[in-house]
Amino acid sequence: MDFPILTLITFVPLLGSLIVLCMPKEKERLIKQFSIAVSFIPLILSILLWVNLEKGGGIQFEELVAWIPAIHVNYHVGADGLSVPLIFLTALLTTLSLFYSSFTIKNRVKEFFFLFLLLEMGMFGVFVSLDFVLFYVFWEIGLVPMYFLIGVWGGPRREYAAIKFFIYTLVGSVAMLLAIIGIYLNTGTFDIIQAAAMRPFVENFTLGALAFWAIFLAFAIKVPMFPFHTWLPDAHVEAPTAGSVILAGILLKLGCYGFFRILLPMFPEQFHRFAPIIAVLAVISIVYGAMVSMAQWDLKKLIAYSSVSHMGYVMLGLAAAAFAIGSKDMLTSQAIAMNGAVFQMFNHGIITGALFFLVGVIYERAHTRDLTAFGGLASKVPYYYGIMLVAGLASLGLPGLAGFWGEFFVFRGTFAIAPVYAAVGAIGIVFTAAYILWKVIQHVFLGPFNEKWANLTDMETYEKITLWPLVIFMVLFGLYPPLIVDTINAAMTRLLSGL
Repeated sequence: MDFPILTLITFVPLLGSLIVLCMPKEKERLIKQFSIAVSFIPLILSILLWVNLEKGGGIQFEELVAWIPAIHVNYHVGADGLSVPLIFLTALLTTLSLFYSSFTIKNRVKEFFFLFLLLEMGMFGVFVSLDFVLFYVFWEIGLVPMYFLIGVWGGPRREYAAIKFFIYTLVGSVAMLLAIIGIYLNTGTFDIIQAAAMRPFVENFTLGALAFWAIFLAFAIKVPMFPFHTWLPDAHVEAPTAGSVILAGILLKLGCYGFFRILLPMFPEQFHRFAPIIAVLAVISIVYGAMVSMAQWDLKKLIAYSSVSHMGYVMLGLAAAAFAIGSKDMLTSQAIAMNGAVFQMFNHGIITGALFFLVGVIYERAHTRDLTAFGGLASKVPYYYGIMLVAGLASLGLPGLAGFWGEFFVFRGTFAIAPVYAAVGAIGIVFTAAYILWKVIQHVFLGPFNEKWANLTDMETYEKITLWPLVIFMVLFGLYPPLIVDTINAAMTRLLSGL
């Protein structure tokens, strides 16, 4: 492609947000329709991006323009099999969130849609940036809109949740900024690809370890990994429905993406040395997240803690690959584990995004998320039950749905490299099945019908339209995973060859 597709994908939402800002606030219908229309542009472009992605696995669609020449900062963007699926996921979930919000957001509409489009730009920017300064700018830009989305349109404890989210993320960001400066001083460049190729800390492992843990902190908070996860449940519970969808579906992936794009290529020796620590934290995240989910009776908080567990699978696959750095016999298992980790990132976005939409659907009607308040709704709201059943089974990893393959690849790769960690992590699958089937399906839909909900209505057309695309991808990638795995594998194979 000759035209700057990544620049268009990234900055069309910014242009749209600025136009929204100039619209009269009384024109709520126009603001909503315009915002949705703007979000379709990067969605269509992201599909074209995926279709035109060559299978070689290298960085493509590159754009390089000098930005601040005095300190060698460039506007350098590009994409590969790692970032393209995440760019598409971002565009898809943003469009669905804006569409859903056009029916549910009633107050301060102009500000909401302005911030949402601004947030979309920040998320795209992280996935396309190949310059550290550019990466950091977009990383921080995404923080501000989400802070306001939680703090203004959130639940009763929204201010507390928003401030906690902001402070946690900012602490990690400051640590990452210091490490980025250290990398620049050792390489003379802010270019992510060039700096990684130079291996700046090969001769000074201790300094490299300090930079490694500084960047690790920023990404681990965002994932979030145990014990840096405590901001997540509060943010999820208080955020509006669309905010929860984007928070779980995309913002958590920014941290995971950073591990693949920056930390592993830049610090392979440190990552290899510290892989056991990271694997332990990943396994704790998996098991602890699932067990805490099982203890929740608030449906939204249950799904929030499930994200801690499911992101643990991503980190386990990555840690397993780091275990085997330098072992030529383990290249296949490394690639499988990393493919599973990236696939799990995508799967979690569509599955947990759907689950948070479904929480919003029931909350709009019942005004409660207490699982004990429901019962026997399968006969009353069969359509809602059907969608929840598919999303729930995908979340617990039922074969035939997308959620299965990410976990399967992670465990297949990890069992060959670090079997003890894989065996302990597999406990999380059992607990996940337990809380999905017992807490969600049993308490909400099965058992005796609670007459309190005699007037409950099934899903509206706009709610069905919001969830159909996500269900389609759960089934499509569950039945034929090569549609996405082939794209991911090319990038992971190339990444491993450079370690």
